[in-house]
Amino acid sequence: MTAPSEGKAAQLAAIEQSGWGQPFRFVQPHNLAFWVYLLGIGGGTLSMVRYFGADGGFYTPALAGGVLLFGLYLVPWLLLLRHHNRYTAQPAGLLAAGFAWGGIAAAFWIALPANTALLEIWTKLGGTAFAADWAAGLTAPVNEEWGKALGLVLLIGLAPRLVRSAYDGFIIGAFIGLGFQVFEDVLYVYNGAVQSFGVDQVGTSLQMFLIRGAAGIVSHALFSAVFCTGLMWVLGRTRSERNVVLGVSTMLTAMVFHFAWDDMTGISGGGSLAAVLPFAIAAVELTVLFAVLRRAARQERAWIRRLLGPEVETSVLDPALLDAVSGLRKDRKAYRKRLHSRRKARHSIEGAGDLAREIARAGGRETERVEHARSELRRLRA
Repeated sequence: MTAPSEGKAAQLAAIEQSGWGQPFRFVQPHNLAFWVYLLGIGGGTLSMVRYFGADGGFYTPALAGGVLLFGLYLVPWLLLLRHHNRYTAQPAGLLAAGFAWGGIAAAFWIALPANTALLEIWTKLGGTAFAADWAAGLTAPVNEEWGKALGLVLLIGLAPRLVRSAYDGFIIGAFIGLGFQVFEDVLYVYNGAVQSFGVDQVGTSLQMFLIRGAAGIVSHALFSAVFCTGLMWVLGRTRSERNVVLGVSTMLTAMVFHFAWDDMTGISGGGSLAAVLPFAIAAVELTVLFAVLRRAARQERAWIRRLLGPEVETSVLDPALLDAVSGLRKDRKAYRKRLHSRRKARHSIEGAGDLAREIARAGGRETERVEHARSELRRLRA
């Protein structure tokens, strides 16, 4: 028996540390996280039935319009998140569980009753004028961000080997936030129809879709991605990533963004600042989002370099392609420029990513699927 080479040892260590290739098993009767998750989903479903059930029949056109429009709204979001899920490629079942937690449990089991109670407290303490300007921002960032993040904690309990890095927190947090956002948007459509006494329900759905859809670009998916990344830095499930100060400040940043978005009227004082404030807040949020994403991806990029390192030694990949598949946008751009072909560069990068996933799935062993991915990459590079 011979010891693995340095590159092979690094590859095996990367697979072990990252958890890549591990399957996601949802049904775990002996796991407390499984039952808490089901309790949240069950409680949220019951709350939804009660909320929409009383007059749901009369407002069916509004509800149907909201579900259809925001269902279509999901498509570009899922494509965007798939693009950013290039390193980890978390299992679809895990991401769907996060989405369901955000939309059903976090929104209806936690946020709806908790927000109602806390809003009443702010009104009693500060009066109706104070509550109108500040209560939403003092309520939602606390109840909703922690309610959504509880889903990430439960998913760590269900898949401890899969959810390891800050980047995992970013991607799963985005899915949890997206679920919350879409279900909340449908609730707003319903509330809008109720407030207009059922007049022009389809028009109300479309109007709410345009307003909430545009605002949603810098809303819950963004808040949760940033908050859950910070939570992963605090938890430090990958020892080298543990940074409590950075994690706490990142979580607070997400809560401040949520506060600013909910309390723009109070911040602007109702003056002309209100016209430019949404754009200014959105610009800051997106800048911070990409900075957090870039920092969170460091560990994933290091893992994929170590995972594919032995393939460079055997010339399946060249160093430039390794830089592109494990690097940033500028690395992929440099690779495209080097090949003088955007299409060939894209296919080669995707092929290298497929090879990395097959190697991880095989636990570093040689299998038919690994060899097939390797031969496909050679064909794409020829």
